[in-house]
Amino acid sequence: MERPGPSDGSDASGPDPQLAVTMGFTGFGKKARTFDLEAMFEQTRRTAVERSRKTLEAREREEEMNREKELRRQNEDLEPTSSGSNVARACSKSSSRDTSSSESDESSDSSDDELIGPPLPLKMVEEPVNPMEAVLSPLPPPLAEDMEEDDDDDGDSEEEENPVRKIPDSHEITLKHGTKTVSALGLDPSGARLVTGGYDYDVKFWDFAGMDASFKAFRSLQPCECHQIKSLQYSNTGDMILVVSGSSQAKVIDRDGFEVMECIKGDQYIVDMANTKGHTAMLHTGSWHPKIKGEFMTCSNDATVRTWEVENPKKQKSVFKPRTMQGKKVIPTTCTYSRDGNLIAAACQNGSIQIWDRNMTVHPKFHYKQAHDPGTDTSCVTFSYDGTVLASRGGDDTLKLWDIRQFNKPLFSASGLPTMFPMTDCCFSPDDKLVVTGTSVQRGCGSGKLVFFERRTFQRVYEIDITDASVVRCLWHPKLNQIMVGTGNGLAKVYYDPNKSQRGAKLCVVKTQRKAKQAETLTQDYIITPHALPMFREPRQRSTRKQLEKDRLDPLKSHKPEPPVAGPGRGGRVGTHGGTLSSYIVKNIALDKTDDSNPREAILRHAKAAEDNPYWVSPAYSKTQPKTMFAQVESDDEETKNEPEWKKRKI
Repeated sequence: MERPGPSDGSDASGPDPQLAVTMGFTGFGKKARTFDLEAMFEQTRRTAVERSRKTLEAREREEEMNREKELRRQNEDLEPTSSGSNVARACSKSSSRDTSSSESDESSDSSDDELIGPPLPLKMVEEPVNPMEAVLSPLPPPLAEDMEEDDDDDGDSEEEENPVRKIPDSHEITLKHGTKTVSALGLDPSGARLVTGGYDYDVKFWDFAGMDASFKAFRSLQPCECHQIKSLQYSNTGDMILVVSGSSQAKVIDRDGFEVMECIKGDQYIVDMANTKGHTAMLHTGSWHPKIKGEFMTCSNDATVRTWEVENPKKQKSVFKPRTMQGKKVIPTTCTYSRDGNLIAAACQNGSIQIWDRNMTVHPKFHYKQAHDPGTDTSCVTFSYDGTVLASRGGDDTLKLWDIRQFNKPLFSASGLPTMFPMTDCCFSPDDKLVVTGTSVQRGCGSGKLVFFERRTFQRVYEIDITDASVVRCLWHPKLNQIMVGTGNGLAKVYYDPNKSQRGAKLCVVKTQRKAKQAETLTQDYIITPHALPMFREPRQRSTRKQLEKDRLDPLKSHKPEPPVAGPGRGGRVGTHGGTLSSYIVKNIALDKTDDSNPREAILRHAKAAEDNPYWVSPAYSKTQPKTMFAQVESDDEETKNEPEWKKRKI
C-alpha cells in the first residue's frame, strides 16, 4: 500500500486525527506558521516614527506654553507708563510670530521631503529681536529646568573639586579576626571575598554574599604552620591567593584555601644568591603581576627580589639584587609592580628606592639613595592608577610622593605619621586624588587613625579614628568603593556608604542573624528497661546451693586470693610499700633475698675449675701474673683459744 504524496487531498482536509493520536500530541501534522520579516521591520519602523513625531509635538506645545507664560509675566512686571509700548510690542511680536509661523509652516511643507530627523531646538530657530526693544524691556528669568541643571552642575563641580565628599565612611562593620595583629588583607578583584591574616598564624576567609549580621568567617586555616602572615593578595583573575609569611618559602592557595604550589628553598651556603633556586631567608612581602597570569614576586632577607611562575615552583624566573652605591648588598623590605607591569620597585633598609625594568635584572633604571632615613624599614611602596606617581611609607614616620619621570627628589613629604609595624601600607583612592595611610599608637595612648592626603597639594584633608590600637593595613577597593582596615587588636573594619558604595558590606548588613536550630526532641518520653524485655531477661537460679557447688568445681572461681606480701617482698612480688624504682627492678629480676650464703664462697666456688682448666683469662697473664695466695681464715674456736686471759675472764 502506497503512502499519499504531496499532491493528495490529505493536506486540504487538515491533519489526520488518527496520526495525531498515534504520535501523542494534537499539534502534529499542522502546517508551520510563516513570518514576513520585511513586513515586520517596516511595521516597527512606522510605529517608531509615529511615536517620535508625537513626542516632538508634545514637547513643542509645552515649550510654546512656557514661552507664553514668560511673556505674560514680563507684561505684568512692566511699569504702567510703558504699557502702551508693551502692547504695541506684544502685537508686533504676535503678528510677526503669526507671519513667521505661517512662513515656517509653508517652508516646512515644502521641505518635509528634504529634512530627516527631529526639528531643531526652539532656541536656535527663534527670530532675531530688535536691539532697541531688548534694551527697553527687562530680561526674562531663566527657566526652572535650566536652573536645576545649573545647580546640578555646580554640585558636581564642587564634588569634583572636593574629593573628601567621595570618602565612603558613613557606615562601618567590624570583622573579628582574633586577638593579635591583623597584618595582611586581601580582596578579590570582584569584591566578593575578603581574606585576612595575622600574627596568630591564621588566615580567615569572609564571603560578603554568604555572611549575615553575625559577621563570621566561613573558613579558617594555617597555611604556613607557625609563621606569621605578612602579606595576602589575590591574583588579577581572583582564583589564587599569594601567601607570604615569615618563612623563606611563599605559598599559593586557591579560593577555598587548598595549596596550589610552594616555592622551593634555596641553598644558604652559596655566596652568589643568583645561583640559588629560591630564597634562603625570611620573606617580607609579595605581589602579583597585574597583567600576566601566574607570575608573582617576593623579596627576602637574603638581599634579593625574585619573580616566580606558578607552573614552575622548583626555580625562580629571575633575580634582582639591590645594591648600595658602593656595590654592597642591601636587604629589600618591600616590593611592588607598576600598574602596567613593566617596572619593579623595591625599598631597602639603607633608605633607598630602586626601580628596575622587568626584563633587565642587572642595573636599576632609577635609584634614589636617601629616600628615607637609613636603618628604618620602608614598609610600603605603591604606584598610582595613572602609573606616574609612586608613594612610599617610611619607617621614619613619613609619607612621600615621587614622580617617576623626574626621580631626583620627592614631590611632597608628610611627617608626623608614627608607625611601629613593618607592614604599615598606603594606597591611592580609585580616582587618584587622595592618598591614604594609617598611624600606630602605643597601647592605651590614644587611637589609631586613617589619614587622607590630597594628592595635588598633599594637604591633610581628612582623618578617621579607627580604634584604640594601631592601624596596620588599609585597602580601598576601586569597584566596591569601600575601605578595609586591619588593626593591631585583631579587628578588620569595613567602611562604606550606602549611596556611594557597591555590594560588599551592603550585602551582609541587611541579612538578619540566623537563629540557632534547637535540637529535635521526642514528642513522648519513653522509658526503656532492657532487662524487662524477654530476650534480655536473665534466667533465675532455682537453687543457690547447686550454683555454689558448680563454682567450687571451677578452678578460677574457687581460687584462693593471694594475701598481701608483708615485709620487703619475695619471689618476684613487691611488698605493699614498694612503689620506688628499686622495688620495680626487684620485681622484674625476681631477686630472692633469702640467700644467706657467704659472698666470699660464692665468688671462689669457680676458682678450682679455673685453676685446673685455665682457658679465658689466665693464659693472658700466665707469664706476668704472680701466683695467687689466699689467706687462711681461722675458725671461731681457734680465735677464742688465742685470746688473752683477761678477755676470757671478761667474757
